[in-house]
Amino acid sequence: MTAAFRNYADWEAGEGGPTYTQLENLADKFKVPVAVFFFPEPPATPRIEETFRTLPDAVIDQLPSRMRLNLRKAKAFQLNISELCGGINPAARLITRDMSLKVQQPIEEMARKVRDYLGVSIETQKDWASSEFALKQWRTILQEVGVFTFKDAFQASEFSGFCLTDPVFPIIYVNNTNAKNRQIFTLFHELAHLLFETSGIDSFKELQTNSANSKRIEVICNAFAAEFLLPAKEFARARQGLPANEETASQVAAQYHVSRESIFRRFVDAGEVTSAAYEAAVKHWADGRKEGSSGNYYNNMFAYLGRTYISMALGAFHQNRISESQLAQYLNVKPKNLSAIEERFIRGAAA
Repeated sequence: MTAAFRNYADWEAGEGGPTYTQLENLADKFKVPVAVFFFPEPPATPRIEETFRTLPDAVIDQLPSRMRLNLRKAKAFQLNISELCGGINPAARLITRDMSLKVQQPIEEMARKVRDYLGVSIETQKDWASSEFALKQWRTILQEVGVFTFKDAFQASEFSGFCLTDPVFPIIYVNNTNAKNRQIFTLFHELAHLLFETSGIDSFKELQTNSANSKRIEVICNAFAAEFLLPAKEFARARQGLPANEETASQVAAQYHVSRESIFRRFVDAGEVTSAAYEAAVKHWADGRKEGSSGNYYNNMFAYLGRTYISMALGAFHQNRISESQLAQYLNVKPKNLSAIEERFIRGAAA
């Protein structure tokens, strides 16, 4: 510590302070968001183990450091939203307050009730121009019912996303490096967790849980997401006459903007393909996703945070409710980048 931050004793004594770059290095060292250093006092946030009570402490301890950082970042964003909104969710409706799921409910009933609440028909979903557009639409729709969604590059390919339950500000966090259709599936897997009033972590690998009931909820969340995005009757019509193989899974998935994995899983559940074939297909699709460039910094930031959250932070700044340094804290960026971010926001950068 002393070698990397030689003046830390002076900082602790109130004599001077670190530069923003040094704060970034400290955040990386301690695996916490930069925003934490701007709080007047350490935030009163529960330990990760307390937030994810369905998972044993040993499972949490074994999470990659990047995933643990993302969990802390999500909690920081949750606190930020509460501060920006004065503790009141700005949505006209809050789905996690208006409805809940019970394990004894039929999956089809769960999916139908949630779709009716969101007001999106399967025909509308099918007519969306692309999976990228569908993902943006679903994020907007979830925001309209009180669920904030964030994205990040997890740098841990086995994890698809997670959620943080909260009576006022429920949050879903998605791995941006996954295919768009997989991200959509993750949104609704995590929404199911929120409606079960549990925080959850979505992983390609099965995570050990604290109870049989927690494991059952995890299975139900997967089934819910698959049924919600493509009801069984609609699926039967879509694949009529088509063989149970990877090509059919890809074809149907593209048509409805759903994940290939969820389609192929249905073939397994119907006994049309083996679990080994499913695992091989999933690996094949995962291997086929090439890691491209990291993309444009500002476009990534808009995709990660979403326009609604950025709009709330910019609005608070222009209403003189927060300072420029606080705005940088809320957006998790360097102060020098704020003008470029606002310019792109005004131009309508993609969220």
